[in-house]
Amino acid sequence: MANTVNTAFSEFLRDKVNLDSAQTMTARTSRDNLISNITDFSDDADFFNVYTERNLKFGSFARRTKIRPLDDIDLMICFTATNDEERRTYTEGNDFVYINGIEFDSKNSLLTSGTNYLNSTKVINRLISKLSELHDYSKAEMHKNQEAATLQLKSYTWNFDIVPCFYTVDGVYLIPDGSGNWKKTDPRVDNERTTEINQKHKGKLLDVIRLMKYWNERKVTIRISSYLLECMILSVYERLDEKANYWADWELRDLFNELSNDIYYSVPDPKGLQGDLNTFSWADRNKISSALTNAYRKAKEASSLETTDQKAAINKWREILGTSFPEYTD
Repeated sequence: MANTVNTAFSEFLRDKVNLDSAQTMTARTSRDNLISNITDFSDDADFFNVYTERNLKFGSFARRTKIRPLDDIDLMICFTATNDEERRTYTEGNDFVYINGIEFDSKNSLLTSGTNYLNSTKVINRLISKLSELHDYSKAEMHKNQEAATLQLKSYTWNFDIVPCFYTVDGVYLIPDGSGNWKKTDPRVDNERTTEINQKHKGKLLDVIRLMKYWNERKVTIRISSYLLECMILSVYERLDEKANYWADWELRDLFNELSNDIYYSVPDPKGLQGDLNTFSWADRNKISSALTNAYRKAKEASSLETTDQKAAINKWREILGTSFPEYTD
């Protein structure tokens, strides 16, 4: 029963924003089963050996920042860079990486035509062909970004986005770049950063991230990509000191204000690989900032009303977060 702003936010997070705990447990089991199924392909002559110790669970589901609905789960399946006595090496270009092929790649037609470079698109397609052999899944296809295989399940509502990768001697991962070559990444940095900053703020940050994502998905302005938004929020809380108390409404209110300013600035890739993540034009930054400022002003009004009129405060939050936010109930 939502008769205070605090109870309204608790209900909202539980029923509309955060993933259902039972569904989350089922999804994790499903994810682990899929990893096991892919690993079983390691003995096949037309497939890579899986480097199980380097497989990565990444993305918002792994970082526990995903909001409803649970529609996709990200995985990185790591392949060994060796085959018998041969070892793959890589060469860096200006904006991408070449992985040099070996006899296995040539035999399985995985090289870019006329070169000795392992073609990442062909690797994804080979993964798709193997996934299509599994019986518990309805369809495997190329992801729209050409950087992963998307696997649809028969029994559940979520898909798996599976990224093939190799782990390098330099301690980073090589993943498809969408054009047949490869690029560097290291999602472990994002996973660890989220955990560290969340712990600094007494484990209260994840709810704030999810609330801001919910507001962002309402599309009251130009949508900020989920990853960019997370990076911006983490940067805010990275510079903030730990507090004695955290209230979801106050945190969200102040975050609107912080982000309305931060959207104008660069957002460095935490991994140090992609440069500036904020690629919005100046005009788009103005529009986003204006929407965030408007939300902040309404949130300030809600905070002022909270001390005298809980119903009015709740209604003000409904203006910000929509009609799925609980109504006041006596």
